[in-house]
Amino acid sequence: MTRKTDKNTPQPLVRAAEIVREYGPFESAGRVHGVTHDGRRVWAATGVRLVAFDPESGELTGSLDCACDAGTAFDGTYLYQIAEARIDKIDPASGEVVASIPAPGRGSDSGLAWAEGSLWVGQYRDRRIHQIDPETGTVLRTIESTRFVTGVTWVDGELWHGTWEGDESDIRRIDPENGAVLEQLTMPSGTGVSGLESDGAELLYCGGGASGKVRAVRRPGRAGS
Repeated sequence: MTRKTDKNTPQPLVRAAEIVREYGPFESAGRVHGVTHDGRRVWAATGVRLVAFDPESGELTGSLDCACDAGTAFDGTYLYQIAEARIDKIDPASGEVVASIPAPGRGSDSGLAWAEGSLWVGQYRDRRIHQIDPETGTVLRTIESTRFVTGVTWVDGELWHGTWEGDESDIRRIDPENGAVLEQLTMPSGTGVSGLESDGAELLYCGGGASGKVRAVRRPGRAGS
């Protein structure tokens, strides 16, 4: 089932994104794709290596050698990583791939998130977000966007996704029922969002593409905003 944006919905609240901190670039990591947060550390997918860092100190705390060219997620125990046309389930302690499922876009996938027992997968140029079964890869439902979709995250029942077209990028909170944009955080020109994850509180971590950086952006309506 595909849910389309209602053209009669009110205009979203638009504001400038508040970037509160930058991390990286990291050694041997030329580009950041997906990002996730495991409750303590932030993980960044850099193409051939997942790197973990402490968001307080910014120091690297570990790495896993694996294919990781798009979105990353964490379910409380395992990491999930898009690797071309598949999604790998990875033990973060050993780096072992314990299972794999097909990615819905067969290689055109972007962001990845875990919420409510499902994986949520962005499809970049198709401008869609799919909810999929983490055991089989079966698409359960689809939400359409009006922009290219990069990172995806859920926090406090809110669905957010990153966009990146040309030199313009933003972070959007959307209605998970119909895809309507409710709120938009506009990034500075030339500052892209290639992955997105919440820390479960006031921050959204954004992959910075070819900059090799991860940026922390304030989530509006939370402490300090």
